[in-house]
Amino acid sequence: MTCRHHLKNFFLNLRNFPKLKTRPSIRKPSSLLKPFHSHLQQHNSPKMTTPSSKKVLIIMSDASSFPVYKPGHSSGPSAEQIKSQPSGYFLMELAKPLSLLLESGYEVTFASPTGKEPTPDPLSLSLAAFAGNFYERKRELDVIERMKRENGFSSPRKFSEISDEELKTFAGVFIPGGHAPLKDLGDNPELGRILNHFHGEKKPTAALCHGPYAFLSTKYAGDKTFAYKGYKITAWSDVEEKFMETAVFGGEVKKVEASLREEGAEMVEGVKTALGWITEDRELVTGDNPVAADSLGRRFIEKMKGE
Repeated sequence: MTCRHHLKNFFLNLRNFPKLKTRPSIRKPSSLLKPFHSHLQQHNSPKMTTPSSKKVLIIMSDASSFPVYKPGHSSGPSAEQIKSQPSGYFLMELAKPLSLLLESGYEVTFASPTGKEPTPDPLSLSLAAFAGNFYERKRELDVIERMKRENGFSSPRKFSEISDEELKTFAGVFIPGGHAPLKDLGDNPELGRILNHFHGEKKPTAALCHGPYAFLSTKYAGDKTFAYKGYKITAWSDVEEKFMETAVFGGEVKKVEASLREEGAEMVEGVKTALGWITEDRELVTGDNPVAADSLGRRFIEKMKGE
């Protein structure tokens, strides 16, 4: 089977899981109107004050590929790269929360390590990623084209250009998925500085799929400690990554779940998160895969409103 067939089967399997009997923790009855919107696991999440700003910083990667390693040699001095796998941001994981932010009247600013135009992950552009829904794919592509025309998407701000003073003007920060963060976000000191600001001020911080890998950058800034030690976090799971390694990549890649757990995060993974449940702990809202994109975006906005 081709990579595209494997990807289509993967997303169709996610959509066709049986409904869970466990009742999720919700804040509003309206969140039950659509599938997965109410899938929220809350941990130590006090009510937050309403920020005056309606500006959101969106963190992008400059990478258009990521390294794939020989099986059994993905880390340490014996690491042996066998190829670069084309990648970038995962369209659905960016476009769905972005659309919700724009509909809610938020002004978005895109930023990346060196200001390169973000590259979409080729797999995320396929109809397989949308389970054959041509119109949904077109709608999300149109959102990105609008951002290129109106919001400087093609030339993001460099991390280093955003001062500590300017960071105070943002209500929250969002990091979409795609494998690209594995290459240039986990060890970036400027990104660590940025995330340390949002962490220190307890401003809503949302990350999806491979996006939470960027949290590791906090080890390279400030006091050089991992800012989210002890936080409950959901990300692209090692089980899902191993499926991609076998079906698509033909080698090993860095694991988001394992990397964060090693630094002291309490990872929340399983059937629920694979089906779109999101995890909330203090200022963080995190999710596993594209199925969680909508519910994560909605909860992120609620938190910025102080709800």
